[in-house]
Amino acid sequence: MLSMRPNSRFARVQPIDLDTVAAAAGDDPDVLRLENLDTDIPPPPVAVAATRESLAAGTGNSWLPLTGLPVLCQAVAADLRVRTGLDFDPLRQVAITSGGTSAVMPVLLATTEPGDPVVLTDPTYAGLLQRVRLSGARPELVPLRVDAGHWRLDRDALGRVRSAAALLLMSPSMPSGVVFGRADWEAIAAVCERTGAYLIYDAAMERIVFGDHPRINPCQVDGLAERTIIIGSVSKEYRMIGWRIGWIAGPADIMSRIMMAVIYNTTVASGFHQLGAAAALGGPSGVAEAVAEYEARHDTVIRQLDGLPVVRAAGGWSCLVDAAALGLTATDLSARLLERGRIAATPMTAWGETVAPRYVRLVFSNEPVKRLGELRSRFAAALE
Repeated sequence: MLSMRPNSRFARVQPIDLDTVAAAAGDDPDVLRLENLDTDIPPPPVAVAATRESLAAGTGNSWLPLTGLPVLCQAVAADLRVRTGLDFDPLRQVAITSGGTSAVMPVLLATTEPGDPVVLTDPTYAGLLQRVRLSGARPELVPLRVDAGHWRLDRDALGRVRSAAALLLMSPSMPSGVVFGRADWEAIAAVCERTGAYLIYDAAMERIVFGDHPRINPCQVDGLAERTIIIGSVSKEYRMIGWRIGWIAGPADIMSRIMMAVIYNTTVASGFHQLGAAAALGGPSGVAEAVAEYEARHDTVIRQLDGLPVVRAAGGWSCLVDAAALGLTATDLSARLLERGRIAATPMTAWGETVAPRYVRLVFSNEPVKRLGELRSRFAAALE
């Protein structure tokens, strides 16, 4: 039998595990589904209507344009003008991708050489960390620290970074829900200036921020606009996960490389879904109402787990429980939560190196407040 040849790109790539947890949970309606980033809050009706109309008319059934329909590129540029204050050329500075995560690899290929360091936080989204490894670049992880029950960026550790091709960051970030303040972005700007690095900013959850936590786009911070490559999508803010539409926007010179990588990576995103995404960006979005509901769910989780080592999120769709503080590994806690508490929750073993593997993630985007009100009793059963 022919044996599989080794491939160094996969030497340190880890499985994401959430699909394993989902499969173990099966379709039991009693299980609290806290393992994945689906949502029961519906997408904007204008997006559904525009997608249906496109399917009926066949207007999206084309390979072209390879980097995105002009109507969607223009809608993205208009949205970014509001968020950043900058004018992006829709044809030269915006590329449409098959979801936000599919944008990450083309950007990494365009901004890094094999072995180049790329700075991420620990914890971070496994889809970012593992793509850095697959690209051939080298992750350099800067820890998040828990301070007064909230996550904070360790700016001292960040200040010790001396070499980087890129910083790949989210705010709010999965899985922690950390939100960067102005001092954080200024520290990030200093690292970019010192190292000559790009900032690759995953803005997928930018508007899902709770309470009075800061809402700062990095392009509004001195020194970052000319270095920032923005990755966005309709999956989370607009609850359009199945549309698989994202985008990349950035300086025109690097976007010429990125567009080539996008074309050879996926050729073109679904035209039908691009038209739905354009309608979402231009019409009533329901983002504010969705954020209010997510915040209510987050607060329910925190109240239910009062006294347990759960860390508050400042935004996003999830928060983390410290399994090590309970005397368990994250894998063991995940297993006990499912077997005894009927809670599906993913261990963060692939989501960092030293901080993340202590934790289990609770995603509150797909379960209503009433069901989340059962968390205390379910955790008690799991920890008996």
